[in-house]
Amino acid sequence: MLGKRLTIFAAIALAAPGWISAQHHPLLPRPQEIHYGTGELALRGLEICFVSTPAPEDRFAGRELSSALSARAEGSIPLNESYPCQHGILLRRTGGSDPLPLPGETAGPDSREAYSLQVTSDGITVIARSSAGMYYAGRTLIQLVQGTGAQAVVPVVEIKDWPALAYRGVMVDMSHGALPTEKEVERQLEFLAQWKANQYYFYSEDSIELKGFSLLNPRGRFSQDEVRRIIAYGRERHIDVIPCLELYGHQHDLFRVEKYSQLPDMPHGTEFDPRNPQVNSLLNDWVTQLAQLFPSPFVHIGFDEAFQIEQAARKGGMAAQPAQLFVGQLNNVDHLFRQFGKTVMAWGDIMVKYPTIVSQLPPGLIAVAWEYDPGPESHYQHWLGPLGAQHIPHMIATGVTCWNQVMPDYARSFENIDTFLAAGRKSGAQGMMNTLWTDDAQNLLRTAWPGLAYGAAAAWQSTPVDRENFFSGYSALAYPAAAAPEVAEALKDLDASELALQKVLGGDTMLALWRDPFAPAVLKECTAHAEDLRQTRLLAEDAENRLEHALSVGGDPATLECLLFGSRLLDYAGERFQTAPELEAMWRNVGARRPKDELWWNEWESQVTYQDHSRLVDLMDAITELRPQYRSAWLDEYTPYRLDSALGRWEAEYQYWRTVQDRLLAFSESSHEGQSLPPLETVVEGH
Repeated sequence: MLGKRLTIFAAIALAAPGWISAQHHPLLPRPQEIHYGTGELALRGLEICFVSTPAPEDRFAGRELSSALSARAEGSIPLNESYPCQHGILLRRTGGSDPLPLPGETAGPDSREAYSLQVTSDGITVIARSSAGMYYAGRTLIQLVQGTGAQAVVPVVEIKDWPALAYRGVMVDMSHGALPTEKEVERQLEFLAQWKANQYYFYSEDSIELKGFSLLNPRGRFSQDEVRRIIAYGRERHIDVIPCLELYGHQHDLFRVEKYSQLPDMPHGTEFDPRNPQVNSLLNDWVTQLAQLFPSPFVHIGFDEAFQIEQAARKGGMAAQPAQLFVGQLNNVDHLFRQFGKTVMAWGDIMVKYPTIVSQLPPGLIAVAWEYDPGPESHYQHWLGPLGAQHIPHMIATGVTCWNQVMPDYARSFENIDTFLAAGRKSGAQGMMNTLWTDDAQNLLRTAWPGLAYGAAAAWQSTPVDRENFFSGYSALAYPAAAAPEVAEALKDLDASELALQKVLGGDTMLALWRDPFAPAVLKECTAHAEDLRQTRLLAEDAENRLEHALSVGGDPATLECLLFGSRLLDYAGERFQTAPELEAMWRNVGARRPKDELWWNEWESQVTYQDHSRLVDLMDAITELRPQYRSAWLDEYTPYRLDSALGRWEAEYQYWRTVQDRLLAFSESSHEGQSLPPLETVVEGH
């Protein structure tokens, strides 16, 4: 009877994550099997011991666990490598160390990364096949802890857990926008390890030092020593750092250097010309260096968005077919890496565009189907169908929509992850890569971290992430108890504010931020969406208040300051696009002719152009206050590379509003009472 009651209780626990979160700390990713009992175990007084002979990776996991638990207990939870423990956390590894995923990796309860975790009133036992499983058990144990100091306890529980997907990766763009610092990449790896990600795709068009190519991005690249340290840092946390390269297109950084300008299919272009014998010589050199730099058994070679391939084929004459040019070079690069024992991956979009080449792909190549817009399963079959029909090994690539947005579109990102992952499971995808792109060269990637956590959890779990409660669960695990509720509500506000702004400006809000608000089409949209702009601001201001409070009670400044800046920039965006239609309405209300000077001052100049807190000065003040905040946030994450170029937009924004003010002041000085008032936009534009 007791066993039957436990089974029923476990079924309720697994089926009702919201209910469980009210009783116990949320867990992310949610374990595959979790059975809570009654009672709890005090954290203070425990010590950590190895039952099996520890490998270096086990010792690292033990030290990490000791540090985290000691911080929660506000007292020492020592790592004692001898056995037995007096009162302990027992760590037992049953197989080899096996710290990183390998080709042919499998998921499931018998996988390398599976673990069991049992907490009783007497102690804690962890059993895992590999050092990775032991590390993940430790991460779950840290999440289980409730309270701090003398009140820190772990509930009695039994967990059996394993990944639903063998490969759970994140790709970070190092090339389109800013260049993260080495320290920032380490922060990203540490963050991803919390959510059990096991791959980090180091996206580089030309952002890695290559010996003999000193002219190539000298100020915008990682040194090889930096890359080696990043790889080692990831390995300790069971994350394989994989080169994600571009070895066909996206090579303008190389071709803009005159020395290499004749290697593409058109001078200073973007794509290698595979018929040029110098190309293969260069690629031989690059492949050798990169294969020796990255010990990962995987390499991603790019080969996406070959925009000029058809033009190159026409240039080559009727005998040159774009599909054959592409697949021929794909096989060449694949062969170069396979000589170093690498398993090769490539983006799947051009393969699908020319489906006849799918059967000609190199044996064993893993195609990566990418799609960042959410939709039903049929939406993804365009990418998955041709690969599945030919039984091509494949992965899926989702996206955290942040590349052209003021703040990440979390709602779109989560929907894309959920729906594409569901389609990928049905197609037999081996894993998932969640991507962070930096296309607008302005975005701050720390704002996208909730999307990285969501994607990593979704790829581990067999069931969808509880999206409705995600922000609260994520915040409870990432921030102190006093700050977590405020952060959760702030994230909801920021998402809603971004979506409200998109109703006015379209999906690419960061690009639209710099548009002329007096342009007729923009002005029309802003006038029609006055309430959406108001909601953009109200939500952003609420988020700002909540984030400031979260910081005041000990929330992590590294992430919260970035979110706080995002809230202020959303508020500015709303104010900016409110201003043009409101000024136009004020101009119309003045009348068809310029009124007496007193009325003109009261109803126009004092409110619009006067230097003491008028509408235009408000915007100039706001953008000049935001600029140093943006600069500081940039330098917290990135190197100075491209910073001045990015700040040029902020300086131009200030100059725009100053120019508008000057033109309106000039009109006031040159016009007189009774004069016909022209349309406001003609004055603003200087006509």
